[in-house]
Amino acid sequence: MKIPKYKTMPEKENALTLDTFFNGRLKVLQEKTGYRFSVDAVLLARHAGPKADDRILDLGTGCGIIPLILGFRHPSIRGFGVEIQKSLAAIARKNMQENGMEDRMRILCMDMRELDQTHTGGPVDLVVTNPPFRKARSGRINPDNRRAIARHEIAVTLPDVAAAGARMLKPKGRFVAVVPAERTADVLGLMEASGLVPKRLRMVHSRRDTEAKLVVAEGVKGARKGVRVAPPLVLYDQNGRYTEDAAALFTP
Repeated sequence: MKIPKYKTMPEKENALTLDTFFNGRLKVLQEKTGYRFSVDAVLLARHAGPKADDRILDLGTGCGIIPLILGFRHPSIRGFGVEIQKSLAAIARKNMQENGMEDRMRILCMDMRELDQTHTGGPVDLVVTNPPFRKARSGRINPDNRRAIARHEIAVTLPDVAAAGARMLKPKGRFVAVVPAERTADVLGLMEASGLVPKRLRMVHSRRDTEAKLVVAEGVKGARKGVRVAPPLVLYDQNGRYTEDAAALFTP
């Protein structure tokens, strides 16, 4: 069955900004007015926890921020980032080059629904993803193509992401995703249906007295059932400053 292609308006050139992480030791180019990564990606990178020499895969890598952070923190890992949008894939490749990771982190510009293990030379140990989180017909669709595709299920859906993760992982490999808390049931059900057994959850709150905003969900391919719920992560204290746990997200 042929996979349908998404339709967008032609991409326009966009100015780039240069941001830095870890006291200037990590450089990140991203679009000035197009899609820009948020705290979701930083949360995911902190919770991914790759082991030494792991092979990783980031589904929907955008500017490559997650492979950049993971590669910086774990010099022995190797991996891939998959991005369907040509302009973002080009920026991600540039970011790998600027940070000396082009030999360790390869960017694939393609539809993840067409991805198989031949593209990565075999299965991977860890799949991470910050997928489009809004259903195609929910809420306002951003007029910027890049932002719309990154946030809404236009080019790829949550079931597509779970299926790709399961397809690419080795047995007992780990799948880690960050999604809005309101989609917790969706992501857990889709993981289970794809053979990615949910094993760990962590809810993320803006403040201690607010409802959860995000959830980090981890599954293991072919594992036994049994979910652990970690203590909640609170981002801001009563004075609007990062909590100690949140500040640790931005440390090397």
